[in-house]
Amino acid sequence: MVAISLSRAYAAPGQYADVPGVAINHSAAKSGIYIGSPSLTVLADGSYLAAHDEFGPKSAYYTGAITRIFRSDDSGQNWKEISKITGALWSTLFMHKGDLYLMGVRREYSDLLIRRSTDGGVSWTDPKDEQHGLLAKGKYHTAPVPVVEHDGRIWRCIEDASGPGGWGKCFRAMAISAPVDADLLNAKSWALSNYVVRDATWLDGKFGGWLEGNVVVAPDGNIVDILRVDARPAWSIAACVQISKDGKTATFDPKTGFIKLPGADKKFTIRHDDKTNLYWSLTNDILPQDAATVNSERTRNTLSLISSPDLKEWTTRCIVLHHKDWNTHAFQYIDWLIEGEDIIAVSRTAYDDGEGGAHSGHDANFITFHRFKNFRDLTMKDSVASSFIKPPTYLALCGIRGIVELRDV
Repeated sequence: MVAISLSRAYAAPGQYADVPGVAINHSAAKSGIYIGSPSLTVLADGSYLAAHDEFGPKSAYYTGAITRIFRSDDSGQNWKEISKITGALWSTLFMHKGDLYLMGVRREYSDLLIRRSTDGGVSWTDPKDEQHGLLAKGKYHTAPVPVVEHDGRIWRCIEDASGPGGWGKCFRAMAISAPVDADLLNAKSWALSNYVVRDATWLDGKFGGWLEGNVVVAPDGNIVDILRVDARPAWSIAACVQISKDGKTATFDPKTGFIKLPGADKKFTIRHDDKTNLYWSLTNDILPQDAATVNSERTRNTLSLISSPDLKEWTTRCIVLHHKDWNTHAFQYIDWLIEGEDIIAVSRTAYDDGEGGAHSGHDANFITFHRFKNFRDLTMKDSVASSFIKPPTYLALCGIRGIVELRDV
């Protein structure tokens, strides 16, 4: 185990009273370090752990990327930093058989790694080789996306980033899985699927790329990878890649694999709720007043709670966070969990801070914690925004902006 000597309080109560939620950490724009990749898990003792990495011109994003781990012992009201990890980027926190894990890459487009902590995130194993957490050498891309146990295996989706072209174009969808009883630090425990390459002709030539895939157990019991799709100017399209039961084969049918999902050109997390038998997500949908923005992919000032019975047809249930300005305000890259009747979540948040605010909506200056109470009962009447898009209006608006017509799947 690698000991990390760091424990200090962050964001004293009331320090950022105007920021929605609870500020876990703050990094002023002038520092040149921005906050990315929020992740959330709950320890066996009920404590919350949150993580984020750092990017920006003054960060170690391209060399020895930094991830910080925070703990709350009072249900998210107060947080303290408990560890700082060098060489961790785009990582997911998750619990498995009583131990804590962190899975991501070393730095931008690099080796796939996993770390384990047996002391609640204070110290972590060193992924120095294939027996200790170096799962695959190469160029990989990911984000804090779900880890799911199903049919005796543990599953996660990633992207190979070795394809031709720049951002988006180079991403190739794939999955990684291991038996639930295996040593997760041993690379031999894991099966990597083949990767699926993008086709620029998809979506009438509007398909730019796919990324940040969610492993989800579909209603038929099969594993699928539901990915964010960059297909500008459309913002309502996701892609569903099929994964074989042994985790070794990934396939995609463009005739049936594209689905309508509000805000799906930005990162989202999908989870299943056993109580309602619905799939839920929190996404960056776009309100009518923001529909004319020049870059819908960077419009992240609205956070919508959506649900689906089948992963194909999605309903907007409530707008839970919103700011009228999309240029320097954002609630994005939401990672969340169901806790009883509530959703608990962490956000990469761009907001006013008394120091000039965020550099941009994308270049966030906060990681914030949120609790959305009684989420299953929320309706559009509970929305924080005064205007919102009902599904028929939403689809018509997409048509005005030139989105291709999608088949019902």
